[in-house]
Amino acid sequence: MSDQKLEKEKKALAKEYKELLKISYQSLNKSDKNLIRKAFDYAVDAHQFQRRKSGEAYIFHPIAVAKIVAHEIGLDAISIASALIHDVVEDNNDHTLERIEEEFGKNISKIVDGLTKIGRLNTKGYSDVSIQAENYRKMLLTLNEDVRVIIIKIADRLHNMQTLSSMSTEKQIQKASETLYIYAPLAHRIGLYNIKTQLEDLGLKYTNPDAFNEISKKLIENKKDQDNYIKKFNSIISSTLTKEKLKYEIKGRSKSIFSINNKMIKQGISFEEVYDKFAVRIIYKSKLEKEKFIAWKIYSIITDNFTPNPTRLRDWISAPKSNGYEALHITVVGPKNRWIEVQIRSERMDEIAEKGYAAHYKYKQKNDINDSLDTWINKLQEALENPETNAVDFVEQFKLNLYAKEIFVFTPNGELKSLPKGATPLDFAFAIHTEVGLKTRGAKVNGKLVPLNKILSSGDRIEILTSDKIKPSANWLDYATTARAKSKIKATLNEEKKLLADEGKQILKRKLKHLKINFNDGIVTELQKYFKLNTSQDLFYRVGINTIDNEKLKKFISSRSNKFISYIRKKISRKNEIKLKDENQNEITSKYDLLVFGNDEERLDYKNAPCCNPIPGDEVFGFVTIKDGIKIHKKNCPNSLSLQSNYDYRIIKAKWIDSSLEKFTVQINITGIDKLGLLNNITNVISENMNINMKRLNFETAGNTFVGNIIISVKSNLEVNNLIKKLKLLNGIDRIKRT
Repeated sequence: MSDQKLEKEKKALAKEYKELLKISYQSLNKSDKNLIRKAFDYAVDAHQFQRRKSGEAYIFHPIAVAKIVAHEIGLDAISIASALIHDVVEDNNDHTLERIEEEFGKNISKIVDGLTKIGRLNTKGYSDVSIQAENYRKMLLTLNEDVRVIIIKIADRLHNMQTLSSMSTEKQIQKASETLYIYAPLAHRIGLYNIKTQLEDLGLKYTNPDAFNEISKKLIENKKDQDNYIKKFNSIISSTLTKEKLKYEIKGRSKSIFSINNKMIKQGISFEEVYDKFAVRIIYKSKLEKEKFIAWKIYSIITDNFTPNPTRLRDWISAPKSNGYEALHITVVGPKNRWIEVQIRSERMDEIAEKGYAAHYKYKQKNDINDSLDTWINKLQEALENPETNAVDFVEQFKLNLYAKEIFVFTPNGELKSLPKGATPLDFAFAIHTEVGLKTRGAKVNGKLVPLNKILSSGDRIEILTSDKIKPSANWLDYATTARAKSKIKATLNEEKKLLADEGKQILKRKLKHLKINFNDGIVTELQKYFKLNTSQDLFYRVGINTIDNEKLKKFISSRSNKFISYIRKKISRKNEIKLKDENQNEITSKYDLLVFGNDEERLDYKNAPCCNPIPGDEVFGFVTIKDGIKIHKKNCPNSLSLQSNYDYRIIKAKWIDSSLEKFTVQINITGIDKLGLLNNITNVISENMNINMKRLNFETAGNTFVGNIIISVKSNLEVNNLIKKLKLLNGIDRIKRT
């Protein structure tokens, strides 16, 4: 590198350092600044010969992470220093944890150790389990040590996502899927709403660039309209707010691109039909003891001027969210008769919403108020209590509660408890104590006996009835919704299953000996395949409970004797099949669309995934399953994020080539206003205008509205999209969605 470039880089580093100190959210004393300077110099030295894929000096990455930690998250000097040196142990053998502890002390060494553990994989002992899921498990287990490890890792991921453009397309999709799958939900649960929004939008940018670019463009076009709307809203209520001598600020907040896209997909609506694309936020100054009073005063002023929707009131001041979020949310009919969400927050509440953990901790120190984040950390640690489970199951269980909306219920003594929306009395029992959960024989809600799978509502008072004679059964897993309850039930069932499996193994040995068959790994594998079981434990368990009895074992032996004959027949059949395939290859190629795989565009056997039913023209990818070969999924399949994130090593590039005469079945759902002749108009568009074969038509009316679903036969998604466009033009149609 030339001297001129080196000099330019040194100046840029000096500028970054000054900015890091300047933007720090916490007030830094002299010793804090000395610590940050020491960590900065240490990181510069450790990374001096490293470059990122973009060509930029690697040191700019830890500095960027430290800036996110300092400003956007607002952590302390120890966290900033840890962020600066978070990669030195992993990337440089000269910098050990012992040396870090010697230079910077135990706290920083512990945080760097946690971050290093996340980066290093050890899949030993986890057969056929996602490498990524095991990595997530390790990351989540660090919550038991120091929550700052997770927060710095989230900051690290944010900067990686901001600089993802230099990566290959495959790496972009994998990283973006992983971000949406685990990092954005974690940021949300810790209360880092700004970072969560950035992670989601950047995730969408790489997993679905067309949707991202289209919504982004439309939001820019609507910015002027949004600003004018906020001015109009402000002009109506500002005089009353000022008259009450309130100090406040009114801001507009656009809904994130990711959440707008989610709403469009879930509700089958266009961008223009999303009515809550932005919200109004009123931030007021107040002493802590008057916050609640002033919030409700502002609520009263707003509802005096605008009609509220009573079903959309959210009071997170009386009962804050478990991640510490506090605010009043109301939806009103605003100017121009448009629904608008209004968020009412004090400056303290706003700071906690923006900074999450850091602001929460700051205010706890200042005012000695209850820190519900501590409660949340305890809940997370409970979810991590059973580290023996399969890594993918572990992550899925953990994610159950990450985005869950909350309800607030009461114990018989009047104690308030928060649970995820959709929770049942069984979840409540395990939330009280594991022993209470395991001995649950019934529940009373508001004094009435209810089934264990009843969905609880906010305000319910729950009493759990217990018995020492009760044991969990498999159907309890259908009654429970929280990760804690499910993991405790599974652990208990697995323990019982293990005991029965051990007994079943001995029984199987005796039965095989009687049938003159040696017991070994080979015969166990054969039995597993024959009875279609995943593990040997499943086999032994079924023998133990006598599901696999003598009669079934005799049938297995009978099938073994015919195995050789069957094998020969298959070989002959396969030869004829290959011959026929060669003869007809040209005819098949000319008649049907072809799906090709990988960079070499190979033709491989595959099956369509039933979860998304892809057809020619859809953007797709291949997923290598354990039992069913390659399955094809649409890129926007509901399971896409989980597969791309957890099993990226099983993903194969796939695309359709040529045009096709083959027909594919698609279902379209339609809702609208029922009127004379509408059904006839719909069938005309489908059958006559579009020349599409209609296989089934079902319409139901209620009052003056209708819901219909149509099953059609098409060649590609282009035909489906054209059909939907034409149907939308019909008078009376409200929404159309392909399912």
